[in-house]
Amino acid sequence: MHAYVLMTNHVHLLLTPTKAESTSLLLKHLGQCYVQYVNRSYRRSGTLWEGRFRSCLAREEDYVLACYRYIEMNPVRAEMLRHPRQYRWSSYRANAEGQVVSSPRMNTTESWGARGRRAERRIEPCSRPNWNPEVLQEIRAATNGNYALGSRRFQAEVAAMVGRRVTRRKAGRPPKDPRAPETKDLFG
Repeated sequence: MHAYVLMTNHVHLLLTPTKAESTSLLLKHLGQCYVQYVNRSYRRSGTLWEGRFRSCLAREEDYVLACYRYIEMNPVRAEMLRHPRQYRWSSYRANAEGQVVSSPRMNTTESWGARGRRAERRIEPCSRPNWNPEVLQEIRAATNGNYALGSRRFQAEVAAMVGRRVTRRKAGRPPKDPRAPETKDLFG
């Protein structure tokens, strides 16, 4: 399972694309069709969202479940409501409570189903109101930086596949290698 966490302003999605370009094409189509609809409906022009969408790749079950929880708890953290089941657009009822999904495009993840048939086992990950703020920060940093979200092993696998860095570096210039030959100052 490969999942992408996407954030566009305040819209958060967890997607499992079937092809590499599927996520970009979905967002392009959404941007074209939905924005046209809103602009016509409200007699306005221009874009709805600022900038491009941001995303990260997550595959490992614990990280994907943390992303689900992050997304489903957003309305609660924003103090829009008291429990994620109250949010009309949330996948919480399908994922945590096992409600049947009416849309063929929205599927609950295998990870939630694997937690067991008993509702208490499915609800538990999202029902705790306070959870580690470091997890929030890790998800936000990975998404904003387009990094891989997961273990060091997973990050190394992704970096090897895509041929680029997929983790955040320390700020500033890297330290000089003491074994490197000394350079001369041409102007000194």
